Amino acid sequence: MPVPTNSVSGCDVDVLIVGAGLSGIGAACHLRSESPRRTFLLFEGREDLGGTWDLFRYPGIRSDSDMHTLGYSFKPWTDEKSIADGPSILSYLRQTVAEHEIASHIRYSHRVTHASWSSERSYWSITAETPAGTVTLTAAFVFMCAGYYSYVAGHSPAFEGRESFSGQIIHPQDWPEDLAYAGKRVVVIGSGATAVTIVPAMATSASHVTMLQRSPTWVVSRPDRDRVANALRRVLPPTLAYRITRFKNTLLQQVFYKRSRAKPAKMREALLARLAKDLGTESQDQLVNFTPSYDPWDQRLCLVTNGDLFEAMKQGRVAVVTDHIERFDASGIQLASGDHLEADLIITATGLELVTLGEVAFDLDGVPIDFGDTWTYKGFAYSGVPNLASVFGYVNASWTLRADLIASYVCRLLNHLEATGTSVATPRLRASDRSMPARPWIDEFTPTYMTRAMDRFPRQGDREPWVNPHDYRHDRRIFLKEPLDDGVMAFDSSGEAAQG
Repeated sequence: MPVPTNSVSGCDVDVLIVGAGLSGIGAACHLRSESPRRTFLLFEGREDLGGTWDLFRYPGIRSDSDMHTLGYSFKPWTDEKSIADGPSILSYLRQTVAEHEIASHIRYSHRVTHASWSSERSYWSITAETPAGTVTLTAAFVFMCAGYYSYVAGHSPAFEGRESFSGQIIHPQDWPEDLAYAGKRVVVIGSGATAVTIVPAMATSASHVTMLQRSPTWVVSRPDRDRVANALRRVLPPTLAYRITRFKNTLLQQVFYKRSRAKPAKMREALLARLAKDLGTESQDQLVNFTPSYDPWDQRLCLVTNGDLFEAMKQGRVAVVTDHIERFDASGIQLASGDHLEADLIITATGLELVTLGEVAFDLDGVPIDFGDTWTYKGFAYSGVPNLASVFGYVNASWTLRADLIASYVCRLLNHLEATGTSVATPRLRASDRSMPARPWIDEFTPTYMTRAMDRFPRQGDREPWVNPHDYRHDRRIFLKEPLDDGVMAFDSSGEAAQG
């Protein structure tokens, strides 16, 4: 495996990026432009780039936020549709790789399994599994961009009688390329972003689709084209038009979120009024199936593009049912209410399995790291863990907004290490920080797939920099403007005392 030469650190590579999806490709581009002396590689466990956008192949796969904010800060999104389908996003990523000459840095089918920090040598020893066997290398810095969920399998609850169903049961994460569903009766279990995407897409050829949910989710309809963005692009250079649109959409996202948190009753009223209009007079009795018990933004709002779900309901091709599953049987699903859903095909859009740092086993000098015992530093690093950064995007806005900021901060950090003749950056708790009350890493956000995994993630405290607020304005300040040497991030050359 060819590796870069002339690394600043003297390791095989200065920076190892794990993951070649949106975050990893963006990180590589930031390194090339903002820290150009650093050598780097991207290890991707799959056979191609794209991450989420290569893995998921279910009908209708698309972004759940606009591409002017899900796209990179440095590469304008110029398509007419701002809510993009999976193939269009993959094309955008391939263009980015080509334009920034990243392809030669990517090693596919390299699944990182272990990373061990040596305080004596001040570097990470990385182990990766490949089709040809195990590969090892040393890296001064590890940048985890592998996403937040397991690529091995999605979340599949145990359903009584599952084995008795005579048809197929498919999880969206394992979608077969040749799945035939034209003319079939389909039940989609779930009410999240995946379900509201799959249901109207499958309804175009299935005989009927039922979305079966335990409880309603907040959904909002919006067009897949941004008229302002398209108008600006006709009269302004693409980069300027993109920046204006990105600013507009980011601001609107944050205003909507903050109003939802400050005045949940008024936001609930506004969303229900909009839903009533979307459903139309033909489906007013369905409003109960779109009225959650929780407040807006206690969980992420789901996007319905162009009202396609509601249109399919009006045409009788889709039904939404709120009930509990008693059991599967040969012909479908028996519900707790006594009703029965006939099905030829069942789709379990039941969510993801969250993982920490790409399911890689980390250790410090041979001692395994339990990230649940650490404190988050600015939401991207971990107390007592040297030369390690990770990307977790926003729960209340587009993922890439935060990925861009973190990548720029990492470049600042690397440049600072070189400028000061140091090699190790470690967030360390101050004496006054050790008595902080602990809060979940993601607070006041309650989807089940998050809450069941929070014990594996670092804690956050009640003061900076040990907080993770998911606030874009706040993050722009701390990542782009605040001093690197803040009395918490320790810089040295030995890597000693790397305990928080």
